[in-house]
Amino acid sequence: MPNAVCAQLKDAGIKDLGVHTEMLVDGMVDLWEAGVITGARKAINRYQMIFAFAAGSQRLYDFIDRNPRAQSFPVDYTNLPETIMRNPKVAAINNTTQMDLEGQAASESSGHRHLTGTGGQLQFVRGAYASPGGKSFICLSSTYDKRGARVSRIVPSLTPGTIVTTPRTDMMYVVSEYGMVNLKGKAVAERARALISIAHPDFRDELEREARNRNLIPK
Repeated sequence: MPNAVCAQLKDAGIKDLGVHTEMLVDGMVDLWEAGVITGARKAINRYQMIFAFAAGSQRLYDFIDRNPRAQSFPVDYTNLPETIMRNPKVAAINNTTQMDLEGQAASESSGHRHLTGTGGQLQFVRGAYASPGGKSFICLSSTYDKRGARVSRIVPSLTPGTIVTTPRTDMMYVVSEYGMVNLKGKAVAERARALISIAHPDFRDELEREARNRNLIPK
């Protein structure tokens, strides 16, 4: 996802982006070399790309080698919400695997099957929201393939045993390939309807029925 987002930003006509991230990827090098990333408007670590770790190609590692513009810091600096919020207009972009109709994001497990650690998701969500003009985006594909069957990632309730990574109280923008909704300040019924609107069309009727059966949406 980070590389896909960077590819879209490259031709978006914006400039002077800054990077403060947990993971540095190849797409960010592309944006730096294209002049889209400069760090000129950052409040802290100006003109530097700040990250905890890098994951990508040899080209990425060659770029950061002895490069004063690319600085690796411990996660207790990069991921601390109090650090993140010091930059204005932070846009935090995170991925998730499942979300229920109240806006809880599960990014660590599928039921009791462990997938990954919590990472910096919740910290960046909170840091971005506290940043002046900042926004948090949780992105997910509307479906995934399970043994040849299409399954919705937006569900009435999370799979039993699934770990909540970002609680509903912290959720802001949610994005799928079918649109984007902002859950901040919305009542439960409004949240459910908003999330159903960006679910895969094949699952929307079923999600609405389940939402009404569970009293998430008034009958």
